[in-house]
Amino acid sequence: MKIAIIGAGYGGMSAAYDLRQAGHEVIIFESANFVGGLAAGFKEPHWDWSVEKFYHHWFQSDSSMMGMIEELGLRDKVIFPRPLTVMLYKDNWYPFDSILNALRFPGLGFGINKIRFGFVGLFLRITNNWKALEKETADAWMMKWAGKKVYEQMWKPLLIGKFGPFYKDVNMAWMWARIKARTTRLGTFTGGFQKFADLFAEKLREMGVEIRLGANVKFIKQNQAGGMSIDAGGAVESFDKVLVTTSPNLMAKLCPDLPENYLKGLLELKSMGAVVMVLSLTQQLSKEGYYWFNLPKDAGFPMLALVEHTNFVPKEHFGGDHIVYAGDYLEAGHKYFSMSDDQLLEQFIPAFKKFNPAFERTWVKKVWVNKTNYAQPVPLVNHSKNIPAIQTPIHGLYFASMSQVYPWDRGTNFAVEIGRRAARIMLG
Repeated sequence: MKIAIIGAGYGGMSAAYDLRQAGHEVIIFESANFVGGLAAGFKEPHWDWSVEKFYHHWFQSDSSMMGMIEELGLRDKVIFPRPLTVMLYKDNWYPFDSILNALRFPGLGFGINKIRFGFVGLFLRITNNWKALEKETADAWMMKWAGKKVYEQMWKPLLIGKFGPFYKDVNMAWMWARIKARTTRLGTFTGGFQKFADLFAEKLREMGVEIRLGANVKFIKQNQAGGMSIDAGGAVESFDKVLVTTSPNLMAKLCPDLPENYLKGLLELKSMGAVVMVLSLTQQLSKEGYYWFNLPKDAGFPMLALVEHTNFVPKEHFGGDHIVYAGDYLEAGHKYFSMSDDQLLEQFIPAFKKFNPAFERTWVKKVWVNKTNYAQPVPLVNHSKNIPAIQTPIHGLYFASMSQVYPWDRGTNFAVEIGRRAARIMLG
């Protein structure tokens, strides 16, 4: 077969790998001039490593990702440092990167609250029955079983930070998946995620996959011969099958001939966008060497998370620059999306002084701001009924996106998993 894949993110490249292994001709169309999708990175001339546009890391439990890396012969390039994650309580930061540290966290108080926190965490780790959990909101379930104190101190700030106005609508299966799948050790690729994406693309090209960068697909339609036609830059080309790995909204625009009920399902899926500022600083922001700061919105911080990347991987990889991320998940139309880089920096500077009172504007060498409207799907109650099928009602047209990895949360591991799952369906 001759197969087209729209999108050179990890999902699209993983599907291309398996489809090419099965002997089919594969062409990837990517609108950007680079591969990697939302996990892509960038580099300054004096850096040895790239920095991701949107902060990324792997967990030791990311079996799909690690399996693909193993097949590509790149496992020796993966490292798993143990950075420090902290949470705020009464203007002080406390380690929050293990069960023991969580139980020591003073915000939980004493006695029954810590017991309830521990038992809820243990239950969610042990159970596999997520379908029962998706029938309730995380807000209601956590209030009932973890208790008001634990919920409002620990879990409510996470939900508000991630989902904003939708935080009361998110189902409990999302919370289960987050706790179930994550580990305290965090991994990255030697050279950065962009290095891995480039090596992955190089391997695909060696196998005979064609990757067309800067290729804007205008439409995808069924043709009279029973195959699929793609218009990418004015030249219409025919394929036996097409896999689209974009957002649901873009899928709907590219394929207007989809049946009304499938299109309706795509357009009704909710998601949050993201705005992430990356800064290169002359000084270390966190004197204690903390990596990830969980920031409650009610404490007045203008972002959800502050991540000091060079407390995870050494600053020597970046020419001695200290790399810091300041990011947030935001609903469409939020003012951050229309702000200039300088305006956003001025918005964030007072917060940087809370992490280090010595911080000065002169520490900032350079700023990059990255924005996307599609960063975090919002899973509602009984969300499994809302997931679009990978095989669409149009013969030969398939769709695989992070909106379909549910109950798991978005991430490169599940992008690989759904890409390979789509390839199996296409081969079947």
